[in-house]
Amino acid sequence: MYAELRTRAKKAGQAPGTAVYTGKLKTVAPQITMLIYSEHACQEVKGKTLDERFLQAQKEKEHGVTWTHVQGLHDVALIEQLAKEYRIHPLTVEDILNIDQRPKVEEYEEYVFITLKMFQWDKKHLTFSTEQISFILGKGYLLSFQEHENSHFQHIQELLSSSETQRMRQQGSDYLAYRLMDSIIDYYFVVLEGLGDQIEQVEEAIIANPQTQHTRTIYQLKRELMMLRKSIWPMREAISHLSQIEAAWITPFTRIYLRDLYDHIVQAIDTVETFRDMLSSMLDVYLSSITNRMNETMKTLTIIATIFIPITFIASLYGMNFVYMPELKWHWGYFTALGVMTVIVLIMLNYFRRKKWL
Repeated sequence: MYAELRTRAKKAGQAPGTAVYTGKLKTVAPQITMLIYSEHACQEVKGKTLDERFLQAQKEKEHGVTWTHVQGLHDVALIEQLAKEYRIHPLTVEDILNIDQRPKVEEYEEYVFITLKMFQWDKKHLTFSTEQISFILGKGYLLSFQEHENSHFQHIQELLSSSETQRMRQQGSDYLAYRLMDSIIDYYFVVLEGLGDQIEQVEEAIIANPQTQHTRTIYQLKRELMMLRKSIWPMREAISHLSQIEAAWITPFTRIYLRDLYDHIVQAIDTVETFRDMLSSMLDVYLSSITNRMNETMKTLTIIATIFIPITFIASLYGMNFVYMPELKWHWGYFTALGVMTVIVLIMLNYFRRKKWL
């Protein structure tokens, strides 16, 4: 819950713009993939370091688009080297390495910096993981920085490499950035669908038979929705800002798609708010069900106690040690006392039924 505060403690005492990775340190080398493409050609270079192959491939590009994708942010020297090649501001490098950054869009003189959260749904454990994705969008190039190594953008890389008729091959780096963000936001709905199924199951269980473990499930779902809300809500402002930036490398063609991306974000936000309201209502239903169950139990115990009050009185009366107690030496006294008790119980039960207390 307070992971952001803990990671920010790593930067205490550092000057603004200091490159400090706030995530967990790793021993594996980052994976770098560079795609240089145009409408008629596409070249791909992969490696672990920013060696001469990458630098040479970058210099040989003509009028195409260069997409450099870095998986792994723990190698600070690599990020700084790449930032030096593209003249990236130190504050941008700092935000890239801060994995608990708030989703936002910042405009610089030569590029636009975009950072957002990506979610992956775990079908086995019915939960999701999150990681930070950062983009640097400039004229003719796009840099993307991913916290972990996975194949989320693999399908886009394959489309660029395999087909010359792809719209991405015919557009600039701004459209590529849109496609990458769109693929990230699409997974928001996968996560929301998984959480929605869990909410529906818990709701049916609470209505049928509320149990104590349901409260833990509700609070866990509320916490996950809080994390989603924290990541999705700022995206609304960020995408709106991105679609209004007056940068030459963001074309009117792409701005239309950015407006559609904005609509997707609004839809995701509405879904999150709906789920939050449902969980609050479910918690109220659970508490009401538990209260009603307790009231029913107390009513039953009260009726039983009320029935035994006259019986106890008669039994205690005849249990007193008096020599001249009436009916003590009467032959039918015992059976008469039991009969009176039985009649009293039947009368009280009939009265409770007429009052609809039973």
